[in-house]
Amino acid sequence: MRVELGPVGYWRHELSHCLHTTAGVLLGFHGLDPVQALGAGWGFDYPAGDIRREEYYFPGAAQDLFGGLAPFHDVHSRWHEPADAREGREQVRAALAAGTPVAVAADNFHLPFRPAYRDVHTNHLMVLYGFDDTTGDVFVADPVPPAFQGTIPLAALDAARDSGNPVHHDRDLFFTANPIGNRWLEVRIGQDQPAFDPEFVDRVTAANLRALRAEPAAADAATGHLRGLAGLRTFLTEAFDRLPEDPAVGDEVFVVIGPVLAVTGLHAEFLREAGRRFGELRLAELAREVDRVAHHWSALRIAVATAGPDRARAVPGLLRRTAALLDAYDRVLDGLRSRLEARGQALQGA
Repeated sequence: MRVELGPVGYWRHELSHCLHTTAGVLLGFHGLDPVQALGAGWGFDYPAGDIRREEYYFPGAAQDLFGGLAPFHDVHSRWHEPADAREGREQVRAALAAGTPVAVAADNFHLPFRPAYRDVHTNHLMVLYGFDDTTGDVFVADPVPPAFQGTIPLAALDAARDSGNPVHHDRDLFFTANPIGNRWLEVRIGQDQPAFDPEFVDRVTAANLRALRAEPAAADAATGHLRGLAGLRTFLTEAFDRLPEDPAVGDEVFVVIGPVLAVTGLHAEFLREAGRRFGELRLAELAREVDRVAHHWSALRIAVATAGPDRARAVPGLLRRTAALLDAYDRVLDGLRSRLEARGQALQGA
């Protein structure tokens, strides 16, 4: 039997990682615009201690990754956790035979097209869109650089999906020590999706503003759930207070920043596309301001990753970068609010 689903296209944003890239490929297969769906939401939502050593981690969306990625669209996903490699293979094969490409978790150490092949273990995500029983191959789409779309041996995929993802040396960083477990994502795309029009952009902007400007709720304070700009400020300042005594804090901040950086870059692209489509220069200007926030995130993430053993010495610089980041947020949020007010939008507490 041979199944090769299509069209499976290439999609990637330069600030995204394997989660957003995989989602974009699958959304495109189902006829959605990845920038519209993945770029609309922009916020911060981090349940303290929720961190997982996965490259496809997204804060606050453990059970529904795609729902977290596309909060304004009828898009959802569900993890399947097979009992063993055989069950995992059969489940994915059945989904493909039914006409649905899927996302599979995999260890790059076993994937011959990844630069980490036979060198570094890591928890990766990619699209599987077919199989060929005659050749013993499977069809894989992974636009993450160096970018690959084509066939690999089923045996290689099985090893990657069933890997224990162990730590072997000091280059196995951030996304190891968490077994792959043959997990795969079932994705559901609803038929009724919002139109990309000025009213949708206004609705999205107002909702994002309300969430980012919200004051901490008492229930969140009790549980340590951090939301919005206030939660972001608390997360970073408290993390850097703990960093000199606890090196694991650096890993936590690095992993959490990854998806926040991707979301920020995609939201800038969302606003830029809206400005082009609707002929609104102010949206293009605000997109550039969101880009500036993304640049601050990039610098902060690199600084955390390279803090080195003298972490106490790095803290003042990290706090300065945090202050610059928060100032950039304030500037663009003020601009987004002013734009809505100029358009006569009722923000209701934003």
